[in-house]
Amino acid sequence: MKPLAYQLLRLLAGGEFQSGAVLAQAAGVSRASVWNAVQEIEAAGLDVFSVRGRGYRLAQPLSMLDESKVSQWLGETAPFTVEIVDEAASTNTLLLQRAQAGAPHASVIAAEWQRAGRGRLNRPWHAQLGGALTFSVLWRFSQGAATLAGLSLAAGLAVVRALDTFGLDNVSGVGLKWPNDVLWRGRKIAGILIEMQGDALGPSAVVIGVGINVRLSPATGARIDQAATDLETLLKTTDGQALDRNRLLATLLDEFNRVLLDFERAGFQPFREDWQRRHVHQGCAVRLTLPGGVRESGVARGVGADGSLLLETARGVRPFHSGDVSVRAAERVT
Repeated sequence: MKPLAYQLLRLLAGGEFQSGAVLAQAAGVSRASVWNAVQEIEAAGLDVFSVRGRGYRLAQPLSMLDESKVSQWLGETAPFTVEIVDEAASTNTLLLQRAQAGAPHASVIAAEWQRAGRGRLNRPWHAQLGGALTFSVLWRFSQGAATLAGLSLAAGLAVVRALDTFGLDNVSGVGLKWPNDVLWRGRKIAGILIEMQGDALGPSAVVIGVGINVRLSPATGARIDQAATDLETLLKTTDGQALDRNRLLATLLDEFNRVLLDFERAGFQPFREDWQRRHVHQGCAVRLTLPGGVRESGVARGVGADGSLLLETARGVRPFHSGDVSVRAAERVT
């Protein structure tokens, strides 16, 4: 969308009617330009009511991202520099480019709309305008990539711990799928993509990309090739107010700060017990599809100190460092 459409979206975010004249004056444009911008907003998937004599309003209020509001929610010791962009093809791609150009440690980019987000195994991440939280964090390590085993799992744990503070810990069935997806009863809430740059022995730059379904419309849900759900549904947000994405982003960043500092000092081992406690497939019969399409079946017995999936197979318990897990049988085995 053009910048004017995002400007109007922020003016309409509260969910109240705004006249075309008021919107035009606030944006410094003609009423015809306002009408055109509203068409762009609707084309992006948001419903806008238009009533003669009253103006325009969104069908549902939105929580628009705002750098100053994120800063107000962030803890005083948080090291992050946050940039909000209206839209990006991929916040990870953009931040990786910035990292190569020397972007400082703890840089963050969040996008109102991510047009071509990527997940693990190069799967597309479909995000709804104003209904997802998509952001990336740059964290510079003195160590090389070889010493960062388990970082992906620690990042997933940071996400679910942050979501707990919003009440997700009271929702039965929420947990982590190896290596880092956040699920509710098999439906995806959030995903993480980690990409690294640097020398094998260090230093290294890691970009952690996070996508969270905050509000998922039926149209967006239909585009996703796996079962999914959203925070507002799980948290039963029924008072007509949108979940505050600025507070959500700040809470996630505060938790990332704690987890990444601890990971720098001691690796994944301190997080292992908590991660396994939240493992949705712990003790379940699963199938692991390896790169190249080879499949291994067995019982998920947790993760190793390096974050590898421990699978009990006919040949004993074996560690796996990559692959995609699916449930082979619904029942848990001993």
